[in-house]
Amino acid sequence: DIGDIIRGRDLFRGNNEEKKQRKQLEDNKRKIYGKIYDEVTRGKTNEKKLALQARYKKDDEDGNFLKLREDWWDANRATVWKAITCKAEQNDKYIREKNSNGNTCTVNKCKCANGDPPTYKDYVPQYLR
Repeated sequence: DIGDIIRGRDLFRGNNEEKKQRKQLEDNKRKIYGKIYDEVTRGKTNEKKLALQARYKKDDEDGNFLKLREDWWDANRATVWKAITCKAEQNDKYIREKNSNGNTCTVNKCKCANGDPPTYKDYVPQYLR
């Protein structure tokens, strides 16, 4: 799903014909997150800059930016969900109406009753979904 793709955890490898496109996508994501890394660690006060550089040090070394991707997803997942569901009609539902506790979960435009994106599968490993 989108969260796994952004966070670099997508298990789907595709067929051989798609491997070239997949590599290109990964390379593009590395470039994008490299730019985000540069933006996040530049122009801050010394203390903030050093803290961010320390937080993302390993990300910068391996070029995959997995921690940065995770933080970006945490900060932007509601906006991504809003963009995905912007054309959802008032009564459209996402998978189910109630959560495992029997509480209303996804009502009104594919959102939880409190307006948040449904998260009951957000951090379940992909192979278990």
